[in-house]
Amino acid sequence: MGIMKRVQTIFQAKANDALNKAEDPRQTLDLSYEQQLENLTKVKRAVADVATARKRVEIQAEQLKSQGDKLADQAKAALAQGNEPLAREALTRREAIAGQLKDLEVQHASIDEQQQKLEATATKLQSEVEAFRTKKETIKASYTAAEASAHVNEAVSGISTSMGDAGAAMQRAQDKVAEMQARSGALDELLASGALTDLTSTNDDIQAQLDKASSTSDIDAQLAALKANGTTSELPAGTSNAPTGSPTSEGS
Repeated sequence: MGIMKRVQTIFQAKANDALNKAEDPRQTLDLSYEQQLENLTKVKRAVADVATARKRVEIQAEQLKSQGDKLADQAKAALAQGNEPLAREALTRREAIAGQLKDLEVQHASIDEQQQKLEATATKLQSEVEAFRTKKETIKASYTAAEASAHVNEAVSGISTSMGDAGAAMQRAQDKVAEMQARSGALDELLASGALTDLTSTNDDIQAQLDKASSTSDIDAQLAALKANGTTSELPAGTSNAPTGSPTSEGS
């Protein structure tokens, strides 16, 4: 296959695909119905034309019969007058008219047969057109219902996709919140342990460690005093910043 033939085939295939997508079967059915109506109209018009031709032959035959009857009367009148040649002429003309009448009878029979065939064709075509119209409307209604259902399904599919996207977005937000909470907790622990410096605090890290050691020494001193003097002894001086819940002497 040559290149031009292949290109032509490709373009034809794409054109057919585009036409199939653009074609609305309801419009196609309506167009086919209109074409059938046109054919039916043509057949009915042909029936009318044949009937007109048949009627014309019948009128012409009536005229020839009238002329034949008149010539017969003229032949009788000529014989009554003793004019045999004139009577012969009238009868000769009447015989020619009789031949024309026979030809008209043959034409009339042929035309009448054509008319009957056309009328039968018109009747059959009329039934077929009516059946096609009924089926056409049924198919159009089914297609319209299927189209509406497809649109609803597409809308539902779009809603489902949208809800899925919204759910995914919410999950991502929750994951980020959990991540930030974990990060904040980790930073708090690092700040509390002294691994990181709290820039918002007025004390430096060395002072923070000294304060922590001093607090620990105070608690150790209080415990040592309790052990040495018993639980009834007062706590040693310098323990003013001990917790309010610290144990005191019952006698105090």
